[in-house]
Amino acid sequence: MKSQIDILGLGAVAVDDLVYVELYPTPDTKVRVLDRDRQCGGLTATALVAAARLGCRCAYAGVTGTDEASEFALAAMAGQGIRVDLANRRADKRIFHSTIIVDRRGTRTLLCDGRNVQGAGEDWPDADIIQSCGVLFVDHIGMAGMVRAARIARSAGIPVVADVERTPSKLFDELMHLIDHLIVPVGFAREITGLNEPDQAAAALWSDNRQAVVVTCGEDGSWYLGPGSKPSHQKAYQVQVVDTTGCGDAFHGAYAASLIRGLNLNDRIRLASATAALKATHRGGQAGCPMLAEVEAFLADKH
Repeated sequence: MKSQIDILGLGAVAVDDLVYVELYPTPDTKVRVLDRDRQCGGLTATALVAAARLGCRCAYAGVTGTDEASEFALAAMAGQGIRVDLANRRADKRIFHSTIIVDRRGTRTLLCDGRNVQGAGEDWPDADIIQSCGVLFVDHIGMAGMVRAARIARSAGIPVVADVERTPSKLFDELMHLIDHLIVPVGFAREITGLNEPDQAAAALWSDNRQAVVVTCGEDGSWYLGPGSKPSHQKAYQVQVVDTTGCGDAFHGAYAASLIRGLNLNDRIRLASATAALKATHRGGQAGCPMLAEVEAFLADKH
């Protein structure tokens, strides 16, 4: 089993309806739609796609519905080589459904419908499935299930990589304690630490049970630290931005993939940063995730 799943994800899956416009509209105005697209999205789903395109064997084992949107998303993940047979399909649940408006600068505005979404199941998947993976990927959707899975993984010595953006549950503190590779956006880091400077926030999020803390800052790069180190800065790679949808998720997935590849912390951050930058040059979240050869060529050119 251990050789069959590199990265196991349990959290957010979405259908993203992307709408492209010249400029984001002001109230009580009408704008022309330049293009439309529908893609699978979501924190965990996009991270898994990013990792799969970097050569990892990924599986999704969260809770979805049985409706058309859920089937669309699962089929999209399967089309990227991600195992979806472990998903817990339930008629009373749904996945996220987002409308994302993208303007000519690549800036996005996201309208998200999360009604009846569960994410991780409280008793699913079985412990032996969790124990069979190389990395467990969690987010904040279905907190009780995330805590259970993270406990099982940490007890088995399996790294837990997390993408958390808010605190919807009293179980948040317990989940944070179980995460040994914590990657959060700067806004959330400021919110939970009360510190404005991202390097200081990264340091404040450090604890002895962690292996890495990363605070991502978009076009300002990221700050990160590992055991016994002070925060270091990784500049964002300069690219022609088309659409920033999914860049953070791609960063997370590439970081998880770099753990499977056995890279050191500095190289993990470089790989994740390059993956996020290349994603930004393409429309949509998952469709823009680069292949490993493209990322390696991009990094080689930066030396």
